[in-house]
Amino acid sequence: MTFEEQLELLTNACVDLHTLPELREKLELGRPLRVKYGADPSAPDLHLGHSVPLRKLRQFQELGHQVVFIIGDFTGRIGDPSGRSKTRPMLTEEEIAANAQTYAEQVGRILDLSKCEIRYNSEWFGSMSASQMLEIATHYTVARMLERDDFALRLRDGVPITLIEMLYPLVQAYDSVAVEADIEIGGSDQLFNLLVGRDIMRAYGMTPQVVMTWPLLLGTDGKEKMSKSLGNYIGITEPPEEMYGKLMSIPDELMAQYYHLLLDMPRSQVEAMQRDLESGKLHPREAKANLARRIVSLYHGQDAAQRAAAEFDRVFAQRQKPTDMQPILLCADDINDGTIGIIELVVRAGFAKSNSEARRLIRQGAVRVQDRVIEDEMANIEVEEGAVLQVGKRRFGRITITRGDNEHGRKE
Repeated sequence: MTFEEQLELLTNACVDLHTLPELREKLELGRPLRVKYGADPSAPDLHLGHSVPLRKLRQFQELGHQVVFIIGDFTGRIGDPSGRSKTRPMLTEEEIAANAQTYAEQVGRILDLSKCEIRYNSEWFGSMSASQMLEIATHYTVARMLERDDFALRLRDGVPITLIEMLYPLVQAYDSVAVEADIEIGGSDQLFNLLVGRDIMRAYGMTPQVVMTWPLLLGTDGKEKMSKSLGNYIGITEPPEEMYGKLMSIPDELMAQYYHLLLDMPRSQVEAMQRDLESGKLHPREAKANLARRIVSLYHGQDAAQRAAAEFDRVFAQRQKPTDMQPILLCADDINDGTIGIIELVVRAGFAKSNSEARRLIRQGAVRVQDRVIEDEMANIEVEEGAVLQVGKRRFGRITITRGDNEHGRKE
């Protein structure tokens, strides 16, 4: 690739770039650049929203640059205030450690881990003295900190801002000093934090990092950014059929963004596709099916994507049940009078994490047994071998009755 082609690839869909002349200068150095990306392990799973900057990191890798993936096991205990209307609850060290381990495993689905430097920021903060921490704080003013929109809004509305939240951008910025970052990338909501990194690097006598941000991917609802807490996410480790089904359920107007950000389709091609959709030359379902197949292929391979597409057509287009359903194991000894409460059945199947969630699904009319909608949350369901439980459009389970204990004391 020519220098200009590399520049076009790396800046495709970029929202903020501070600054283009600096990026050109760094790329012309003729050495591998240290490209930083930080993620606080506040939730255990990565979703397609995380994949946008991660895929950009992969492009940097393929051009010979060094990716430095920082897992914020220290900053995660503070919690990033970006976009928050209230203080984020602090996680325990155990939660942070478990989530961090999951992150480290999942990034390998996108990044080449052999060309990735994975760091934990507790490496430098864990041994930092109080005086060293206070020194970082001397390089920034309260007035500058209050310029960020989320702090300004909370101050206006009388919502408390803790001092530790104001320290977060500074602590996160020091990561760039610790790893000597040339470039830092992130979502557009991270712009303030990333720019603080430039200031802190200057304060420590270093050349400031180039800052690059990309749009936030909207979730499956088409309204809010993709978030596990909002339930509008598609996890990168979800089964192929689940991932395919969720992608087929997104609003039509989301397709352009998904093609552009998740498949790196150039904007000119996206605009051409949109014209074909508006003229009727291309049917929305065909465009969406192509999108779903290509994204599932990225994380599970082409064969899995083809099977997921065929299964989706069989279940939804032909209104048949899936060929493969997860078994719902029920021991005959635990079933009173041959029946089981519908709430218990939904929870045992793993389709709800709690009784309250199961009740909510029943009230929404999302629960069926043998194609019959269950409207009474207190209903007792007659247990039959092979009976099918359906929750929502995509989750199916088949009841399997086990009989007593075997010679080793386990349920058969």
